[in-house]
Amino acid sequence: MRDFGNARASAPDMAGAPVVTGGLTMAGGPVMSGSPVMAEGPVMTGGLADSVFGAAGREPLLPQIARRADTPDGTWTEVTAGELRDQVVDLARGLIASGIRPGHRVAIMARTRYEWTVLSCALWAIGAEVVPIHPTSSHEQVEWILRDAGCVAVVVEDERGVMTVGSVCASLPQLRHVWQLDTGVLDELVERGRPVPAATVDSLRRIVLPDSTAVVAYTSGTTGHPRGCALSHRSLASPCDTLLAGWRHTTAPPGRQPAILAFLPFSHVYGLMIQGLCLRGGLLMGHEPELHPEALASALLTFRPTFLYAVPYVFEKLYKNVLRTAQQTGRGALFERAVRTAQDYAHAVERQRLGTGPGPGFDLRLQHALYDRTVYRKVRAALGGRVCGAVSGGSPLNRELALFYAGIGILVHDGYGLTETSGGITAQPVGREKSGTVGRPLPGIDLRVADDGEILVRGPSVFQGYVNDDRATHAVLRDGWLATGDIGHLDPEGYLSITGRKKDVIVTSGGTSVAPAALEERLRVHPLIHQAVVVGDNRPCVGALLTLDPDFVAHWRAVLFTQGDVLGREAREENALRQEVARAVAAANTTVSRSESIRVFRVLAEPFDVASGLLTPSMKLRRDAIARRYAVEIDAMYQSSSRIPRERRAEESPTWDDPDDVFRRVR
Repeated sequence: MRDFGNARASAPDMAGAPVVTGGLTMAGGPVMSGSPVMAEGPVMTGGLADSVFGAAGREPLLPQIARRADTPDGTWTEVTAGELRDQVVDLARGLIASGIRPGHRVAIMARTRYEWTVLSCALWAIGAEVVPIHPTSSHEQVEWILRDAGCVAVVVEDERGVMTVGSVCASLPQLRHVWQLDTGVLDELVERGRPVPAATVDSLRRIVLPDSTAVVAYTSGTTGHPRGCALSHRSLASPCDTLLAGWRHTTAPPGRQPAILAFLPFSHVYGLMIQGLCLRGGLLMGHEPELHPEALASALLTFRPTFLYAVPYVFEKLYKNVLRTAQQTGRGALFERAVRTAQDYAHAVERQRLGTGPGPGFDLRLQHALYDRTVYRKVRAALGGRVCGAVSGGSPLNRELALFYAGIGILVHDGYGLTETSGGITAQPVGREKSGTVGRPLPGIDLRVADDGEILVRGPSVFQGYVNDDRATHAVLRDGWLATGDIGHLDPEGYLSITGRKKDVIVTSGGTSVAPAALEERLRVHPLIHQAVVVGDNRPCVGALLTLDPDFVAHWRAVLFTQGDVLGREAREENALRQEVARAVAAANTTVSRSESIRVFRVLAEPFDVASGLLTPSMKLRRDAIARRYAVEIDAMYQSSSRIPRERRAEESPTWDDPDDVFRRVR
């Protein structure tokens, strides 16, 4: 038995930094938790495909996956564990007939869809390795990954994918197959595999070892070429099994099968972890390939998940959509009061469970109950009406936003992990959740913070190394510890807070060091601001590039002025927008010191996206690419700032720099 709330202490490393394992820190002494004692996960003896075969053997009629029909009503059809196993076996036979052998690497370049799951399990069943590629990757990225990984086959989604791969095939002599999903290639493979005995698949599956490589996941490649992280079956299973053993009961009400809507890309390790949780834990999984708000909203309403795995963007977008709807119906003031009540209530509950407060008072409980009937239930209904909790990952979630969701009855756990750790390495202990942190290390994970603030970890989920790059591997694996490249700090109770990426720290020409993540997170909370990138390396002050939410801008314009108010309207709108964005920047500045605050900013006409190469598939900013793309705008922003009279600069209010009318372009 292992205590998932308490932790064990290990001796400090050579540098003397306190080591935290499962939530206990040498510096702060033992920290008792209210979390119950739970059993360890199962001992792994084979590969990831065993999950499918094991579930089918134990409970063949268990609903394992829900597939949405291509009909207006969006009906979902369940696929049982037995049916999924049979489909995996049939496809694996086709792969064998096509010459795919143990150790071969096969790339999957598709969105999050049912075929992705069947394909990956079939490849794992015969000992092959999966190489995920985001479907919007550029020709150069696709060529590099397929060549670096030595892929013998690639599965693409549509004609666009065929053209992308076809344009680089000449430089890929090892590539034998390009299979297109939308032409029915999986059915063709199944037919091709009919002569192959099913026993052959079973024989290959039984020789797959836990420490065999299962996935080669390429990092985002924000600088230079992306690097392939070799992840074993054991490392991918480890965080899944730990989370299932200690937290599965939080994903659905007692007696109900948890239902998870997978919409994050399987080309990223977070998406793969969600798939692993569902397959290894008997959770019903649905697939949604589109991350557009309309498609996601429709899938949530029809699938009705019991638990939500998402990134901060999704939680921010949902909040802004609800706020916009409330304002459009004349209930904006009511909603804002309800938001404050939810945050106050959640904060009081948090203090109570952490033993630092008495809990919500009578008046607050009364207000909360009133808003629950009139406001909060409508927000929950937008998620399908059954969501009882959530996890946010990929980047830190704003504390105020987390408190809002907790206050409406959806406790959002902010977790932490990275590709090199096969997914999650921290989580919020049950009953001791603390908003604004990413929780404590999972059982079996050792974590410490180095003198320079870098987070170091070790444990069973750490990757095997970078493919074809021993030098890079040795640079991040030091005496058994993985240098994550992230910076953060531990509080006295062992809760970890992430400050940002070590390489993202900005140093102004005056010598001020600024971690941009906190400022960017605070800016995105404002309804008008969609994205924010803080800049200022070797500059006289901190600046920011901002993009606006086009939906909220249109709503804001409609609310600000009546249709009949035409004379001078555009000029007044532009001036009002400048003032509103400046207020958002000033509000973000209150969270940092004066020397770290944003002094200049510019609003861009177009948002950053994956297709343009400015966002990673996990929705993270590619800072170097953004800095290169907008170098002229950044230079102009600082040149404009230098021309501001000294008496105006003394006021230290952030200045809007944009010679063009961005507001009219963001419509």
